[in-house]
Amino acid sequence: MIRKAKRQNIPLKLGLSGPSGSGKTYSSILLAKGLVGDLGKVCILDTENGSADLYSHLGDYSVCPFEPPFKPQRYVDAIDYVVKEGFECLIIDSTSHEWDGPGGCLEIHSSIPGNSFAAWKKVTPMHDAFIAKILQSPIHVICCMRRKQEYSIDKDSQGKTQVTKMGMKEIQRDGFEYELTLSFSLEINHTATASKDRTGLFSDAVPFIISEETGKMIKDWNNG
Repeated sequence: MIRKAKRQNIPLKLGLSGPSGSGKTYSSILLAKGLVGDLGKVCILDTENGSADLYSHLGDYSVCPFEPPFKPQRYVDAIDYVVKEGFECLIIDSTSHEWDGPGGCLEIHSSIPGNSFAAWKKVTPMHDAFIAKILQSPIHVICCMRRKQEYSIDKDSQGKTQVTKMGMKEIQRDGFEYELTLSFSLEINHTATASKDRTGLFSDAVPFIISEETGKMIKDWNNG
């Protein structure tokens, strides 16, 4: 059946990336509270050794401790479990371990003998299943990602090795944030800008501090 397009309270998929200490966990909890109104409806999938418990003063959210191995399928199973338990918002803190952590995609790839390209043919479907589970989840999902400094190592005109800083890069497979509705980049001073924004709410690129009100703005937009 064909129908007219209408935005009507769809489950949102949001991203928060930043270096260590930029406030990803804290900001994601505030976003979640604004989105669903009650932190009792929020669960954090915690790969960060208990860091999610540091902010229990913010409200009565739940924590699902998540330890290695960080296989993509274990993330898929965990998302299904949180949905089954009736939560309305899941914070994955962080998705970086699925890609570059013990048991994650890069480690799985390196453990497969033979041709690297052939190994990716085995690993990519695992990662794609993880992405699909997030996107198809019937609840809001906030994905936290670590960021690190990228370097380029080249030879200059005299054949000497030259190292060049290339900026900060998310620890996830290239293109991950473009699957999301909205993705924020956090700096070490805790300010955020939108690196991907389908809502148009943050297109002015002015740095700001994420708060509960930010989540409420996104919720109002989503309700159309």
